[in-house]
Amino acid sequence: MSEEIGKFTIQLEQEDDYAFRVKFDIKKAPDIIMDEPPPLGERNGPNASRMLAAAAANCLSASLMFCLAKEDVPAQNVHTEVTCTMIRNEKKRLRVGRLDVRITAGDELLTSKKLDRCMTLFEDFCVVTASVREGIPVGVEVVNSAGDLLHKAE
Repeated sequence: MSEEIGKFTIQLEQEDDYAFRVKFDIKKAPDIIMDEPPPLGERNGPNASRMLAAAAANCLSASLMFCLAKEDVPAQNVHTEVTCTMIRNEKKRLRVGRLDVRITAGDELLTSKKLDRCMTLFEDFCVVTASVREGIPVGVEVVNSAGDLLHKAE
């Protein structure tokens, strides 16, 4: 049984056709426009699938950085790429079939004494990815700046 420990509310207002203005509950966070790709929308912003992919990739990146560098986080030391594979289910409905996240961690982060321990922990502390994995496969790789594989999980 899970225990509720917090809530937040985000508001969406229809701008035009399938474009919505997203208003976050954070005073300094700018509004963003989300829109569907053609033929429904005009792709004037990311759609929900792109936001989901970005959220999972951001959460994993931040979780890894937190584990490796807690207090002194080096700037511009992580580059993350996420690939979202779209599929059709048995009813021919479009679905997010899987996400594949590749994090390239800079050498400054990889000198952490906690590297081995963090590689076994960081995914579990990513709220979004751990939640998404209950219904969508998420592959994760961490590599160094030379492209050497440091961690891989399915």
